[in-house]
Amino acid sequence: MPRVLFSSPECRAVVIDLERGMELGEHQVRERAVVQVIEGAVSIEVAGEAVECGTGMLVTFEPGEHHTVRALTDACLLLLLAPWPAPDHNLTSEEGRELHVPANAVVDPLPPG
Repeated sequence: MPRVLFSSPECRAVVIDLERGMELGEHQVRERAVVQVIEGAVSIEVAGEAVECGTGMLVTFEPGEHHTVRALTDACLLLLLAPWPAPDHNLTSEEGRELHVPANAVVDPLPPG
C-alpha cells in the first residue's frame, strides 16, 4: 500500500514498500516519475532491458514510459511524480481520500537508514 508523504500541484511524494518477489507489473504514469531505492534492491525493466538497482540508486521515467519494478529483496522506494496530477490523470480512485498535507509535514516518516 503506497503512503503519500506530500501532495501539491507541483509534485507528489509517495513511499512504496515491497516484499521480496513482489512486482509492480508493467505500467506507466502520466507524470514524470523519479524513483529512489531507499532500502533493499529492485529490478527495473524498461523496453525489454532490466537493471538491478540497490539502495541509493535514482531512476527517472519520462511521462508515459512503460516500466516494471520487481523486488529482489524487501525494498522501500521513494516515488516523486511531477507535475501532480498530470493532464488527463484519472483521480476517481482517490475521491474522498485526504491526500494533501501541509508543505512541511510528513505522514509516516521514513525509518533512519
